Amino acid sequence: MSIDQGTAAKVAKLARIRVDEKDLPALAQEFNNILGFIEQLGEVDVEGVEPMVSVTPMRLKRRKDGVTDGGQQDKVLSNAPDAREGFFAVPKVVE
Repeated sequence: MSIDQGTAAKVAKLARIRVDEKDLPALAQEFNNILGFIEQLGEVDVEGVEPMVSVTPMRLKRRKDGVTDGGQQDKVLSNAPDAREGFFAVPKVVE
């Protein structure tokens, strides 16, 4: 796959990056270099290689997955400008 200057300009516009016309050939070449490297990675034989979450062998900490009420209702409602009966009170929007 090859990226031309028009595609590079479109990608720059989508990314909201201002690129001068004179810099578009260099940007297109950089995109092509990146795509070439990705194609190289696709050629690597990874048969039998386990996916890793880190470069060091370690196990992630696990916790019991349980549903709770949070136990912090008072702390949460302390930030509310108006709280009534354990809920946020908001102005009526629809009459």
